[in-house]
Amino acid sequence: MSKKLFIETLGCAMNVRDSEHMIAELNAHEGYELTDDAASADLILINTCSVREKPVHKLFSELGVFNKLKKPSAKIGVCGCTASHLGKEIIKRAPYVNFVLGARNVSKIADVLHRDKAVEIEIDYDESQFAFKDFRSSPYKAYINISIGCDKQCTFCIVPKTRGDEISIPPDLIVAEARKAVENGAREVFLLGQNVNHYGRRLPNEKINFTELLRRVSAVEGLERIRFTSPHPLHMDDEFIEEFARNPKICKSMHMPLQSGSSEILKAMKRGYTKEWFLNRARKLREMVPDVSISTDIIVAFPGESDADFEETMDVLNQVRFEQLFSFKYSPRPLTEAEKMEEVDSEVGSMRLSRLQARHDEILDEMKATNLGKVVEVYFEELRDDGHVAGRSDNNLGIKVKGSEEWLGKIARVKITEVSRTVQYGEIIA
Repeated sequence: MSKKLFIETLGCAMNVRDSEHMIAELNAHEGYELTDDAASADLILINTCSVREKPVHKLFSELGVFNKLKKPSAKIGVCGCTASHLGKEIIKRAPYVNFVLGARNVSKIADVLHRDKAVEIEIDYDESQFAFKDFRSSPYKAYINISIGCDKQCTFCIVPKTRGDEISIPPDLIVAEARKAVENGAREVFLLGQNVNHYGRRLPNEKINFTELLRRVSAVEGLERIRFTSPHPLHMDDEFIEEFARNPKICKSMHMPLQSGSSEILKAMKRGYTKEWFLNRARKLREMVPDVSISTDIIVAFPGESDADFEETMDVLNQVRFEQLFSFKYSPRPLTEAEKMEEVDSEVGSMRLSRLQARHDEILDEMKATNLGKVVEVYFEELRDDGHVAGRSDNNLGIKVKGSEEWLGKIARVKITEVSRTVQYGEIIA
């Protein structure tokens, strides 16, 4: 009988891809098969996130739950960004944990499994050309890392301390991975990096930028859709935006992490751009791609944020009218510059967050009516229990239609018949 692996993934799409790599390595070298029942598992992994405080607290509560329900012989491993920055502290606080594996050490999973209390958390370890075995959570789309680490020094962000310096993966490896994914049935690839449009850092042989990488990936025969996350507003030059607009394989949704609408706060965050630059880039996107969907991240109550600074953020929200918003109240992270800064009153932060989110809900309600009756092309990738299949339009609208698994992996024209803030319903017309 094969051994069983249960894995819980917290955080971003890069963590999802890291989990896929660990699943592949454990299957190929150790004979593990996935299970969704932690109680029956021989190995339980938690792939962690440390971008905000809440997921770190969740880690230790989840560990306690898993320790109680696991069978006596089962092992528990903690992986990912929280593993990188807490290291041995995890085993001190939860001595039943068998090993700790940092976000930059994924390729060592089959090794640490056999070393009790192993802690592998080097952030200068280079996995950029490691030949991982293949596993995909979905046969219909493929996550592909194009870089690891981050060279930015944003004062609120712990990622450079958990994922190390930025290293770009050679373009021929990326293109080969995209080609293999298409051969295995995927029609969409999702390119991943902390700052994808900063691609080209520390390439060993040739020097190319992200725009050129997009051209090379789009040349893969049989590939129909390319998505990516997250581009940095600072590196959104005209060449990049024009390629985004003109390349028919690039999906017309753009994630632009604003963080703050105040140029003063952006300077304190060390983001490298101003409010005016961000608005200019968003305006150019809207002009060149009228149906583009723009999403963003916003932190409210960053240390030093005044009422006037917050109003600047509200102004950007009202001007750009983001189709999707990921918003949070600032929480200090260890190993960051902002950790030492004086915090904004918590209640003030909560009120600002509520006001931001309420206004965004109003914007979505105003925008959603314009989707009614539209005809869009949807790539179906998920079968739902309620007799629907779900997918996304080119510009990232989540859409459900009545249908069966015969539509999975196919693109169809859909007329939107019912709208909401988060999902649209429709009917297939061709």
